[in-house]
Amino acid sequence: MKLNKRSVAHYALSDSPADHTGFLRIWGGPGTPTTPSGTGRRCWFVLKGNLLFSFESPEGRAPLSLVVLEGCTVELAEAPIPEEFAFTIRFDAPGVRPHLLAADGQAAQEAWVKALSRASFGYMRLVVRELEGQLQEARQSLASHRCATRKAIASRCKPQAPNHLSPSPENGHFLPSNCSSMGSTEEGGSRPAGRDLAEWEWQGPASFLLSKGQSPVSPETSCFSTLHDWYGQEIVELRRGWQQRALGGQPECEP
Repeated sequence: MKLNKRSVAHYALSDSPADHTGFLRIWGGPGTPTTPSGTGRRCWFVLKGNLLFSFESPEGRAPLSLVVLEGCTVELAEAPIPEEFAFTIRFDAPGVRPHLLAADGQAAQEAWVKALSRASFGYMRLVVRELEGQLQEARQSLASHRCATRKAIASRCKPQAPNHLSPSPENGHFLPSNCSSMGSTEEGGSRPAGRDLAEWEWQGPASFLLSKGQSPVSPETSCFSTLHDWYGQEIVELRRGWQQRALGGQPECEP
């Protein structure tokens, strides 16, 4: 892989945020000077994306080395000297030497291994695919939830026809809702005491009882048949009164 050194150096020193930084001790690797004591060299490392830069110090203005973290694995390793928390960057390509590095402590070692393992584009592709799958599932779940909510609202808000008829049919007819199926009646439908004939004729037994808040419907019979009987009694009473006046020569009462 060929890289433009000037562009790489500019990117390494730019203000773009770094994914991980810290001191590491390194043995071997291209661009890394050797140390006669074999203790490795302590450098300042900066991880940006899939590029790992090394500097002399945090204030260094020129990178010492660059490692492109593609096609590689990061594994724990043993350091040449004891009490070092080492790990290695091993490439799959033949002929490429691994990079052996060591952190100052176990926590720093684990942080570096995790950050370097997640730096490649291959890992990012896997993460993007997983996130896309989760996003698709979330959208489907949201769509199902919205559909169920709309159906529930529509079922609650469905208009109902006004109920002007009572639910008690009699021979295919319905009684208006203001007609009660229970009530008390005068015995035999006779004229109430204290009411003159004219008032009885004009109001009738059913009208008189209804005016007093009573219903001409008995609990033993259905509403329609009882109304028929009661209004029939009213006609009978009117006819009887007319016959009596005709026989007795009584004048008809004025309304």
